[in-house]
Amino acid sequence: MTTRSTPVPTIDVHAHLVLPEIEEAAAGHPGPGLAEARALDARRNGPAALAVNGPMVGARIPRLTDAAVRLAAMDAQGVDIQLVSPSPSHYHYWAGPELAATICRLANTGTADHCAKAPERLYGLGLVPLQHPDLAVELLDHALDLGLRGVEISSHAPGRELSDPAYAPFWSRAEQTGALVLLHPFGCTLDERLDQWYLSNTVGQPTENATALSHLIFSGVLDRHPGLRLIAAHGGGYLPTHIGRSDHAWRVRPDARGCAREPSSYLRRLYFDSLVHDPAVLRALVAAAGADRVLLGSDFPFDMGTDDPLGALRAAGLSDADFEAVRGKNAADLLRKD
Repeated sequence: MTTRSTPVPTIDVHAHLVLPEIEEAAAGHPGPGLAEARALDARRNGPAALAVNGPMVGARIPRLTDAAVRLAAMDAQGVDIQLVSPSPSHYHYWAGPELAATICRLANTGTADHCAKAPERLYGLGLVPLQHPDLAVELLDHALDLGLRGVEISSHAPGRELSDPAYAPFWSRAEQTGALVLLHPFGCTLDERLDQWYLSNTVGQPTENATALSHLIFSGVLDRHPGLRLIAAHGGGYLPTHIGRSDHAWRVRPDARGCAREPSSYLRRLYFDSLVHDPAVLRALVAAAGADRVLLGSDFPFDMGTDDPLGALRAAGLSDADFEAVRGKNAADLLRKD
């Protein structure tokens, strides 16, 4: 483990893993679902982005699959612990119930096996099938039974927003067990409007984060599940720094009163990673949510992440106490690690 001057480790809560067995399972179920999903992904991203994505991911496969390579990269970054989640490309929310359960079990088992290679440094999150809410509790329990700390979900499933009442048993179980839920979008429903210049990611991801979080806030999900431990990737997207507009709507419009209090108050019930790529935005996120609600995140090892998460955190110029909180103290408390 890297040498450090304080007892609190540096913890990166946003790091990914690729599990080839999931893609093999998906490809082994011929039918329109996979083909349609790939066609939608191609339309949303556009040909220029697809031409870049393949080689980009290919060059990173060792860091995405080999625990020894991951640990060496963590050492180089000064990161002691990673919270590892499957690549969002593994969601496959098009899959029917049987295949979806297989994919999630493979994700949970594969992530647990990867983390078991360095259990003091690697903690894992699994998957649940958002497209089948009736399976979510069972597969959350499967992840937790394997020693994972929770699960990763996208911003929506086809035809279902996170405010859908069908998810109530899942939220209840996550709250009851203390499971972590990482909200990490994959794909944006603005579709072809974002198919150039990688807008599908640069604009799409923050939009999806803001939309999903707004569904959770305005629908009252967070009122009904105050103990939910949810981490929003990418700093929560546009919402934390533009929450004033939500507060104004809540004050002046009766149709925006689905939650008990002003929307901004709920930011301090959520967690956010630090991956915003702008020191001023990171300072604004800390001001909006509180320094105790922001966690170090890198999106390891993808190109839209950072290879120097500590450097990005230092650039924000936070106070020493806030820096230490984001660097690792908050995540250590969240992971219940002494």
